[in-house]
Amino acid sequence: MRRILLFAALALTACAVGTSEDENDRFPTSSAYPPGTMERIEFAAGVPEAWRISALQTPERADADWKVVIITGTPSWSEYWAPTIAGLPDTRELIVADRPGFRTSEPEDAVRDIAKQADALAPMLEARPSQRVLLVGQSFGAPVATMMAQRYADRVDAVVLVSAYFGDRGPTARRMFGLGRVVQGVLPRDLRNSITEVSAQGPQLPAVWDALRGLRQPVVFVHGDNDTFVPLEADQRIASEYGHTLISVPGGDHFLNACCVPALLGAFEQAISEAEGREPADPPAAGATDPDPSGGPQIRQ
Repeated sequence: MRRILLFAALALTACAVGTSEDENDRFPTSSAYPPGTMERIEFAAGVPEAWRISALQTPERADADWKVVIITGTPSWSEYWAPTIAGLPDTRELIVADRPGFRTSEPEDAVRDIAKQADALAPMLEARPSQRVLLVGQSFGAPVATMMAQRYADRVDAVVLVSAYFGDRGPTARRMFGLGRVVQGVLPRDLRNSITEVSAQGPQLPAVWDALRGLRQPVVFVHGDNDTFVPLEADQRIASEYGHTLISVPGGDHFLNACCVPALLGAFEQAISEAEGREPADPPAAGATDPDPSGGPQIRQ
């Protein structure tokens, strides 16, 4: 039986984004770019435990009037954002962390509390007096970013939610999560923690909906129309219900930071334009369907 579980665990690992940033050709990592393009740093988490958090960032840029703060999905591997960092214009800075419980970031175990994750990563919002902050949440990181934008509203000027996962799973996510729960005990630490935090998300979603409803910053959703982890329709319903811009990326899958960096950077600029008053919000024309009684879209488990 253990051999079967081990085989299933290996299969799940192979289906994930990658086993490590050094073993996945799809995502060029920081080592693929010239020195000075990005740098690895550490900071203390903004919670009493002061966990050590590892992050990848651009060096300081004198002309950068916006700082982009990335809250990654799950598993949380900041190196997979290297192509996005490399594609930034000189007027933007970016920082992306390995969230608590992943890669070399502490603690060893998963942090189940979404609000605590938001607090832990809040030091990334620190910016120079002349800078504004664009907060980006990808997949599972979207609810974390939503809570962060609410809890630190005076430090966040605009929000982008990328392939946002608010509990609505597509076929690939359903298969991987179902298998992951069966073999969780023999999974590597990052995948094990990923299953744990996804399992804990559901009861916390009502607080996330309340936070999203209360945001006063511009919010832009961006989602690929070939996403099998989270269906595009899920974000269409949310964006329509809450009156936010949605950008659909033709041919884009769940990992826009790999397949579609120019489209992703375009979504960043859309949110910045809305924050600067140069562009109005552009929500989907169709009305939301299947609203959840707690205030969000229908959650398909």
